[in-house]
Amino acid sequence: MTRPKKIPRLIPKIISGQTYLWLAMLIFGASSAVTRKLTEIGAQHFMGNRNPISLCNVLFVGNLCALILLILIYGRQWNKTTLKQLSKKDWLSLTAVAILSGAIAPGLIFQALALTGVNNIILVGRLEPPLTLVLSIWLLSERVHLWEIAGAIAAFVGVILTIILQPPQEAMMNMGGLSFGIGELLAVAGSVAVSASTIIGKKYLSQVPLGIYSIFRTALGTVIFFFIALILYGRDHFADVLSPFLWQWMFLYGGLIVVVGQSFWIKGLKTSTVSMASLIGSFSPIAGILAAYLILGEVPTLAQYIGGSLILLGISLSQLGIRRKTHSRIACAKVNSMQTQKQVETNMGFKGI
Repeated sequence: MTRPKKIPRLIPKIISGQTYLWLAMLIFGASSAVTRKLTEIGAQHFMGNRNPISLCNVLFVGNLCALILLILIYGRQWNKTTLKQLSKKDWLSLTAVAILSGAIAPGLIFQALALTGVNNIILVGRLEPPLTLVLSIWLLSERVHLWEIAGAIAAFVGVILTIILQPPQEAMMNMGGLSFGIGELLAVAGSVAVSASTIIGKKYLSQVPLGIYSIFRTALGTVIFFFIALILYGRDHFADVLSPFLWQWMFLYGGLIVVVGQSFWIKGLKTSTVSMASLIGSFSPIAGILAAYLILGEVPTLAQYIGGSLILLGISLSQLGIRRKTHSRIACAKVNSMQTQKQVETNMGFKGI
């Protein structure tokens, strides 16, 4: 009597990997709403005339939590043999990426959160994928599917409509007869910074190990952000960074958004393909808008409905293009390098750190 064939172990691993990615996507999607909620809680417990849970404190402490996690996961890659293989150009490129995506971009996005609605940040942040696509074609001569181009155009139009159709706000500026929210413009600037860092990573850092890239970017980005904030806001800006009240809430933020979210995301990426991870990550805006409604009671405006509909159409078209490439090496490859991880994360937008 022949024994029944065992089910290959690959199937449960793939299912488990997708589950981790879905959970991470939900956590990251809620990050902006959770951040805003924490600052509102801090505003009800001022210390002197300062909010102990300021956006800068959340970003700074959150980055420290992320750095600890990354060191635990990737610390072994920081050895003499690996480090000696990196050239001066690699270190310069890593520094540029750390400044752009580790300090400037999150700083701009967090400042935008103080000036406009969470839904606006989520939708305007969708400018990053089409901008990165255009720069990849222009500067890197990458070949992309026609559906991806159509999706990028639809998403870009959706972002523009989200910005220009906004109802009047206090923090607005006039440019060429049109009024733009300052928060939305800061979110645009943050997206441009992330896109620039992505292009630098694609062009110069494709061979750099993921662990060295992630730890260096987070560490240097945190230090640079700290000093930029000191210059802009003064030496008292981080006066409450060691406040017990701040840290009791940062254990929630750092533990859930940073540690659990990043752990699930990294674990899921190890057993998933680029196309699957990209598809799951594309649902991040929907999760973010739902979280803003459930956590903050933020109901989408007409401008957000119009722009968001076009952005979702763009995401769908882009995913169709990616699915058409499922038989290619790139789409079927495992997400095991810095370049492929950045390719996936471009579709997600702000991840909370």
